[in-house]
Amino acid sequence: MSRNRRSSLPALARHDRRERQQRQIDERVRRTRARLGSALVELIHERPFNEVTVQEVLDRASVGRSTFYLHFRDKNDLLLSQLETFLDRMCAPFDQGDSHRVLPVAEMFAHIGGQNRLYRALSEAGRLDDFFDLAKGYFARAIEQRLRASRSGTDRLTHDLSACSHALAAGLIALLEWWVARGAKETPRSMDEIFHRMAWNGVQ
Repeated sequence: MSRNRRSSLPALARHDRRERQQRQIDERVRRTRARLGSALVELIHERPFNEVTVQEVLDRASVGRSTFYLHFRDKNDLLLSQLETFLDRMCAPFDQGDSHRVLPVAEMFAHIGGQNRLYRALSEAGRLDDFFDLAKGYFARAIEQRLRASRSGTDRLTHDLSACSHALAAGLIALLEWWVARGAKETPRSMDEIFHRMAWNGVQ
């Protein structure tokens, strides 16, 4: 083995060790943030968001105060993080098969339909508009990516995809509000079909 080869082995070992340590740190951070988020959601299901304290979240999650403030400014920041986690999941690439869906709308409506208490809590706390504003941006970016990847009827929209995507994102939020206000009578699958008929008819 050459001298250069031998000298590179310790460096590679140190690099691998650092990578393993970083992965372990990242995993610990993820678990801590998940525990805090779950604790907040549980407490919101029990009483209004405005009555929940950071200390109660810490007690429920078994996390220290210094650790909490290492990750979040306050409970509002924690709530925003939870909403972003949900939107990340909803806007991530998904298995579409032969589907023309631009977003997993059925899955999103099903999840929100099962979280009525949280939805009401956001409304009561005056945070629902924050969620909608955040969601519009996430949805618009995801829809634009999907439309750019599609060859169906988008040739004439090359310069208007951003505007179209933002309009469709706003339409999806409006459908969600309408659906919840009516008591979620329609199935998530039917709402998915309604949205995508609107989406593709508008694009084409």
